[in-house]
Amino acid sequence: MNTPVTRRRLIAAIAGTALVTAVTGAVPLAHADPATDITQAVAALRAIDSMRAEFVQTDANGGRVTGTVTLKRPGRIRFQYQPGVPLLIVSDGSALTMIDYEVRQVQRWPIKNSPLGALLDPSKDVARFARINPTGRADLVSMAVRDPGHPEYGTLTLLMVRKPSAPGGLELDSWIATDAQARRTMVRLINPQYGVPVSDSLFKFVDPRAQNHRAG
Repeated sequence: MNTPVTRRRLIAAIAGTALVTAVTGAVPLAHADPATDITQAVAALRAIDSMRAEFVQTDANGGRVTGTVTLKRPGRIRFQYQPGVPLLIVSDGSALTMIDYEVRQVQRWPIKNSPLGALLDPSKDVARFARINPTGRADLVSMAVRDPGHPEYGTLTLLMVRKPSAPGGLELDSWIATDAQARRTMVRLINPQYGVPVSDSLFKFVDPRAQNHRAG
């Protein structure tokens, strides 16, 4: 993260596109029925009413940023980045907004136009567009969600670990993203906490453009 452009490219990849990936390095094991895995994964996602977790975001070059992600149904999420990264990503339930406080810019697009719609959009038929990737691990489910009618939206691949104490018995571990130029980004969650109280005010933001107008 040496330049604002590099930071914005890395962070925009969260909501831009995702890469289908399989976990390697393990001896293949007997796998559950893919349709069953999809049903369980979708049910686990819908069982998350609220969640807070630390995250580590890594690009293909090894550049890393950290922060805190907070999710609340329906459709709200906030990516708060580490000090020194002047960006914020917020969804208010209808649209995803990226705010760059360094250059005082705001970008906004509908949730349904983002792969994060698989996580956030309650109307999205995730199972309809999902497929299971082999992982070689009985305790790991890799579910790719891609709308073939809108390839420009990208593919969101969710990696979920079987854990009885997690909502629906599957804990969201990470996702991996790539853009049209094959730039890859991985977001890994750390110590997710479920059912935490979350204020609706967390999904609001200070518009830097208003500050610019006042200064002018």
